[in-house]
Amino acid sequence: MALGSSLFATVLLAIAVAASPVRIDKPLVSLPLVRRTNSTGLANLLANDQARARYLKDRTQSKLEGRTGSADATNTATQYVVSVGVGSPATQYSLLFDTGSSNTWVGAAKPYAKTSTSNDTGHRVSVTYGSATISGEEYTDTVTLGDGLTITQQSIGVFDGYGFGGLDGILGVGPVGLTERTLSDSDDTIPTVMDNLFSEGIIDTEVLAVSFAPATSDNDTNGELTFGGTNSSKYTGSINYVPITSTSPANEFWGIDESISYGSSPIMNSTAGIVDTGTTLILIASDAFDAYKNATGGTADESTGLLRISSSQFSSLQTLNFNIGGTTYGLTPNAQIWPRSLNSAIGGSAGDIYLVVNDIGSVSGEGLDFINGYAFLERFYSVFDTTNSQVGFATTSYTNATSN
Repeated sequence: MALGSSLFATVLLAIAVAASPVRIDKPLVSLPLVRRTNSTGLANLLANDQARARYLKDRTQSKLEGRTGSADATNTATQYVVSVGVGSPATQYSLLFDTGSSNTWVGAAKPYAKTSTSNDTGHRVSVTYGSATISGEEYTDTVTLGDGLTITQQSIGVFDGYGFGGLDGILGVGPVGLTERTLSDSDDTIPTVMDNLFSEGIIDTEVLAVSFAPATSDNDTNGELTFGGTNSSKYTGSINYVPITSTSPANEFWGIDESISYGSSPIMNSTAGIVDTGTTLILIASDAFDAYKNATGGTADESTGLLRISSSQFSSLQTLNFNIGGTTYGLTPNAQIWPRSLNSAIGGSAGDIYLVVNDIGSVSGEGLDFINGYAFLERFYSVFDTTNSQVGFATTSYTNATSN
């Protein structure tokens, strides 16, 4: 994915229930997430998601060998943007929200405005997002995420000279280990925004909850971030937690173990993968994808790269079941298809039906065999809990929506 377009751009079955996040006394603060459609990313939807998957899988091996990954992973089709204040007085920046990276950057579309709270650390910071590397000066500064969520000394990278699809930078909320070796003269990690909210006593537990809703148009405010706890109005039933998988490389991200069945027919045995807001589709191992393709009767569409099904096949489509920690999360037939109102944006035909499940590009057993991207997350409430090293999911009022 081209950096000039925009971003970019994680269990064990036997231990189904892990400790729930501690209920906090401090008021929760939630921020709206605005969904933006990246037209360039849409035009290359599958290729871009698969490229991101290759880079994320290659990252661990690259680190062990002292090199940087080279797969292009910087151009997602669906972007979620949050407004973040930096400095005092604060300048507001529109930052891409990304669970697949952990550094925070500003200065792309809108230049970094230095104030009395800006401190140049004298370090350079560099992060490889696929084939492109962003480099710049590291500053610490006051970062305001919302009313009551002000960090006094947050590390930020400051860069300029990059096109970024009109966005100002990135808010990285992945595990802190992803910041390792991003400082030019140190192998140390850099505390993330969530780390600092916790260490400064602003939140009592290092929990980030994310709510999405299915959207069929651009610039919808259809998402929400909640810091330090969960918002019970955004989900139904209970949140079920599973520990971060022990399998590498998925365990470096928000990695989980899951199995998948199409209706009652298994198509993927329990294996490790990740939850990622920077991926638009749901990607599964090649062998599982072949089973899904055969079960649905879908055929590869040359224009979009996605599986296309007929109306009669759609009427026969069965629920795709994700078993995570003993709990089943079912994607209804409607949840398995690309929003028909956006068919033309991906190079498809207005009257056709395309599936959002596709091939990750490698067979099972490589340690990162699936990515539950936006197409999954828009149907389920998700909780990223650093304090207890776990991920949680719950159903929402949109789980069974017929919006596509």
